[in-house]
Amino acid sequence: MQAALTARYGAQMPAPGVWNETLDLLLAHRSVRHYLPDALPDGALDAAIAAAQSASTSSNLQVWSVIAVADTARKARLAGHAAGQAHVAKAPLLLVWLADLARLRSLSAQAGEPGEGLDYFEAFLLASVDAALAAQNAAIAFESLGLGCCYIGGLRNDAAAVAAELALPPDTFALFGMTVGVPDPARPAAVKPRLPPDAILFREQYQWSTAQQAAIAQYNERLRLFQRAQKMTEQDWTAQATGRVRDAKALTGRHVLRDFLNRAGFKLR
Repeated sequence: MQAALTARYGAQMPAPGVWNETLDLLLAHRSVRHYLPDALPDGALDAAIAAAQSASTSSNLQVWSVIAVADTARKARLAGHAAGQAHVAKAPLLLVWLADLARLRSLSAQAGEPGEGLDYFEAFLLASVDAALAAQNAAIAFESLGLGCCYIGGLRNDAAAVAAELALPPDTFALFGMTVGVPDPARPAAVKPRLPPDAILFREQYQWSTAQQAAIAQYNERLRLFQRAQKMTEQDWTAQATGRVRDAKALTGRHVLRDFLNRAGFKLR
């Protein structure tokens, strides 16, 4: 328990009064970008999908889908649309998680229903939340089987090209990818420290205060220690995070997503 907490926060933290093996698994999560060439064990994908479908879904609408991509050439093309991330091409499996209103749109038409509710921003937000919950369940399932994974937000850098590659119909959107495979033991991934709880946990009401700022200052120091140990470029988290949202250019092509969503059939009223 204490080792898991120390790794997650980059410092010793007070031990909770409760603990179990599930918490050990959750706190051990890390982004794995180096895999053995081995295929996934038989049944691993099926088990992870069952776990994904066990996640909560608003009103049981289940407005998400996932595409499993194993074809080497297709993975390479998708990697090219995601800033050339090598692990997207090299991972044995790439999952692309979709906000999917197309299924419910089709069923509404078949039932003679207008489906007007699908034209509102709430429907897109609902589908995005549902997909994220499902994907995280799948990630934990994969990790429980000894596999590793990494989320790929870079697929949103060129949403139109990704949609064309995957033959996505209107009312669907590739929210993110997830590489999956057997972690390469020669290139192990480390647990990256997160912000201290004092920076993100509020009681009763939101309150941005000196306590949160102090916690972030501590985190800047802890992250630098992690970066140094991993032989990474040292930079405060504050600088990294604010730089990532500095301007439209920093969004690496994602500043046009609203226009693309409109063209893809999402009216977002």
